[in-house]
Amino acid sequence: MTKITAIIPTLNEEVHIADAIKSVGFADEIIVIDSYSTDKTIEIAEQFNVKIIKRKFDDFSTQKNFAIEQANYDWIYILDADERVTSEVEKEILNAINEPNGNVGFYVRRTFYFAGKKINYSGWQRDKVVRLFLKEHCKYKGVVHETVEAKGNLGFFKGKIDHYGYKNYNHFISKIHQYGELKAKELYVKGKRVSAYHILVKPSFRVFSHFVLKGGFLDGYTGLILSITQGYAVLTRYVKLWILNNDN
Repeated sequence: MTKITAIIPTLNEEVHIADAIKSVGFADEIIVIDSYSTDKTIEIAEQFNVKIIKRKFDDFSTQKNFAIEQANYDWIYILDADERVTSEVEKEILNAINEPNGNVGFYVRRTFYFAGKKINYSGWQRDKVVRLFLKEHCKYKGVVHETVEAKGNLGFFKGKIDHYGYKNYNHFISKIHQYGELKAKELYVKGKRVSAYHILVKPSFRVFSHFVLKGGFLDGYTGLILSITQGYAVLTRYVKLWILNNDN
């Protein structure tokens, strides 16, 4: 039987870590790569048969690529701590690593939950990510909202994993600021400047896009909140970039 390594990146994930580890219990090796959590994440993880690596966080791609290098097996499954592999997807994973049919990796779709409520629209209805792949053919790229660059074909799983993205609104906002800062630094390095278009037009269009074009109105009041917050995320990114440009 082909063996597989599951990797879980963490930072203060005491709420999620136990269920996340159990979710990939089918893996032959589980690596928790932790960015020096200050809560009980490590204490909880140590109760399971996992390998724990502590590494200072620089960006999402570098952190995951480092963990992949530590894996003992060729097939890698990346699990964010707020995700859960369903029994349907588990079967697909185990079938895929033994019979990949020429694929070097696989997309999996996600069912998104916000504060415990399932979100059917608001831009998440087509949410998919590459989670299973051969490490010699795939590598993460991008500072934030990182993606897998694959040298070869990618397949699709039929089932979906569950994604409990944000515990509450405050958690959502804290993530927005974290991602916004990383993205602003990435844009700053590329020499990007901020105009009125970035501050006035892009955030407004993002709200419109998520609420109207992507069906956020079908998710009711929660869809409206999520759509407005998406616009705020864009605004935050460019405000932070503007500060970087003017402070340096």
